[in-house]
Amino acid sequence: MLDSISFAQKQRLAYIDFCLLFKGAIYRQDLINRFQVGLSAGSRDFSIYKELAPDNLSYDSREKRYFQTPQFKPVFEHDARRTLTKLANDISDGFDAIGDIHFPVEAPSSLNVPDIFIVARLVQAILNNKAVSVIYTSLSSGSNARELVPHSIVDNGLRWHVRAFDRKSQSFRDFVLTRISKVTIKDTPNEDESAQADTEWQRLIPLQLVPHPKNVEHPTAIEMDYGMENKQLLIEVRAAMAGYLLRRWNVDCTERGTLKGAEYQLWLQNRFTLNNVQNLAIAPGYEAKGNGSGGGN
Repeated sequence: MLDSISFAQKQRLAYIDFCLLFKGAIYRQDLINRFQVGLSAGSRDFSIYKELAPDNLSYDSREKRYFQTPQFKPVFEHDARRTLTKLANDISDGFDAIGDIHFPVEAPSSLNVPDIFIVARLVQAILNNKAVSVIYTSLSSGSNARELVPHSIVDNGLRWHVRAFDRKSQSFRDFVLTRISKVTIKDTPNEDESAQADTEWQRLIPLQLVPHPKNVEHPTAIEMDYGMENKQLLIEVRAAMAGYLLRRWNVDCTERGTLKGAEYQLWLQNRFTLNNVQNLAIAPGYEAKGNGSGGGN
């Protein structure tokens, strides 16, 4: 049946499929607003989707919304890596499932590709403000059931993780998506478990990055690479993300810029801003007594 459907209609059906998978529900008006189609055309799209997958959605006349059913199986194949990148950039379309335009641009191969259904369940929980029960395998304790309250999915440069309140440790932590093997959506969390209570997430810290004083022979090249102004790059980053960014960019975080190697092209000039920031064990060259870790998973 899909072979006889136009490309434009496939896009709309993929959008319905995407919303059901990642949001758990969709209003008819969502489709109409997204594609600027009439009410009759929108209704026809839902009818066709219902023909393609009769067990995928149910209509709630009271809420006037279509909901994902427990039997849901996506009609289209949603690529996990592309979908995560789109979600990170606030693009919710599902178009990659029907073949995006191919541009001659390549990205590095990813060794860490999460299960799309695990991602979908976590996104649903975040969007609907729900806690989840998961099976999580950590380096320290192996596989165990945990209750989490997720609020953000993050690309840390090497792998994807979910930032969540961990009810076991009563703290906000980072959990690697590929180590989660099962997700069950649970209750509505308390306010002290929400993103607003995650102080490391809410706190922004300024980073003052400059060309490395010892490893870079021609600093102008680095200034051009990073769009520096006045020979420095000033950025604000969430405290919870600082360690990941500093590692991803190989920023020398030693007090006097003493790390050697061509990979260290940047130096953190205002190192003092990292005081009391957690999860800095991965920041190159950073050492501080009593500095704990917000991850450890």
